[in-house]
Amino acid sequence: MSATQLTDALRRFDASQGPRKVGPADGHVAQLGGCDARFLVWGEESGGGFSLVEHPVPPRSLCAPLHRHTGVDEYSFVLEGRMGALLGDDVIHAEAGELAFKPRDQWHTFWNAGEEPCRILEVISPGGFEHFFREFDETTRDGSFDPEALGERYGIEFDMESVPRICAEHGLVHPLLEADPRPA
Repeated sequence: MSATQLTDALRRFDASQGPRKVGPADGHVAQLGGCDARFLVWGEESGGGFSLVEHPVPPRSLCAPLHRHTGVDEYSFVLEGRMGALLGDDVIHAEAGELAFKPRDQWHTFWNAGEEPCRILEVISPGGFEHFFREFDETTRDGSFDPEALGERYGIEFDMESVPRICAEHGLVHPLLEADPRPA
């Protein structure tokens, strides 16, 4: 089933559908270049209140350029590893079991701040923004990627020029960089 067919079939999950369990290998995965997204709860399934996405993050990898969302809050719960995040002007680190809040309209980004894999559960509220990840994956694969249109549709603004600076400051890599900025 394609991602489009999957999302076309989504509807509010209620008890009439019987029990539901999402296993560790279940859920659609979007490849985002360095920080993938595994969809656990789509916004449609929660009635629009939230969505839940798992981000596995390779060691020392920046997940995204500095960015901000209009009308979307994100809550990052660290399952394993160590997450670094730039929230406004502040850098924080969250360990397994800790939660970081990335409120709407705040410039932010996040990364794996360790040498081991990091996994984050991302609660997105309200739901719907998770489709940005799905569309990003689909359009980069089929060659129709239009960052301005996608950003406008999902109310997200990027500072692409932030990637080299953030990677250099925190010893990270990102697919937008041609060379690894970390010391040899």
